[in-house]
Amino acid sequence: MRGGIQNYTHTRKSGDRIPKLNEDDRALWDNGIKQPTSVRLLGMKPIVFTDLDGTLLNHHTYSFDAAVPTIEKCRRSRIPVVPVTSKTRREVEAIVRELGLSGTFAVENGSGIFVRRDDSDFAVTDAKIEDNYSCIQLGCTYTEARRGLRQLETAIASPLKGFGDLSVSEIQQLTNLPPAEATNARDREFSEPFVPPENIAPETIEAAAKNLGLRVLVGGRFCHLIGQNAGKGNAVRWLVDRYRDRYPEEKIVTIGLGDSPNDLELLEAVDRPIIIPGKTGRPHPQLGDRGWDIAPDVAPEGWAAAVERSLSDIA
Repeated sequence: MRGGIQNYTHTRKSGDRIPKLNEDDRALWDNGIKQPTSVRLLGMKPIVFTDLDGTLLNHHTYSFDAAVPTIEKCRRSRIPVVPVTSKTRREVEAIVRELGLSGTFAVENGSGIFVRRDDSDFAVTDAKIEDNYSCIQLGCTYTEARRGLRQLETAIASPLKGFGDLSVSEIQQLTNLPPAEATNARDREFSEPFVPPENIAPETIEAAAKNLGLRVLVGGRFCHLIGQNAGKGNAVRWLVDRYRDRYPEEKIVTIGLGDSPNDLELLEAVDRPIIIPGKTGRPHPQLGDRGWDIAPDVAPEGWAAAVERSLSDIA
């Protein structure tokens, strides 16, 4: 029988065929209600890798309310939703708790991967322990990133202001984050965001960083100085390899969502790349001409619609 989204939207009647249900759906069925609470995908294991700011979270308000029903459907169907973001561990931990996600995520533009030690999808042995997580470091340390920022400003002959040079209040003004979240954004472990200098081409900054053995990623608001081996694409590939080890009998199908050039490596590393448009309703010019799917709306509404459609297409 072909897998698909089982759409039970009416009251159960006597004699209705009883489908194969998980525990959450069984409770609804036993109460006489049929509802599309989960996705049935036989022989496939979808994984959703997603950027946060401007992709799952609204670019200005950071709201994710419209995505909650889709995330809940993924949770019921045991489809991992894995943040791959420029945010810090402390920032992502708070979001993961609010959304009820599994607790596995990649931070600081793929510089570090955190896997909850009780996450049954992984058996990580080659990692250090950080609180309740196994931590896989792909990039440099924060001390190395800060040192690299000073070397970079010398190389391009222009002063650079990183998060380590800014107060919490100044970060608030640049990001619209409340004080507690701005504090979490400043609590970095692997990378340093900095305000892009005026009148210097991104290509010049990128080349100078490469000469220092580092990388610069251009984001929506900031440039990010990261280690040479870090990157959202490398983080996604590491995680996919572990999912394949965990589910050898199933075909891993990866969905990736992003909105800006620093999501390019994430989008290139997945089977189904999806671009979330900006506030103008258009995709970023560096992403929009690649033939990839474009969500029908901004975040979070566009995220929810795009994930729902992708899961339906896969089924």
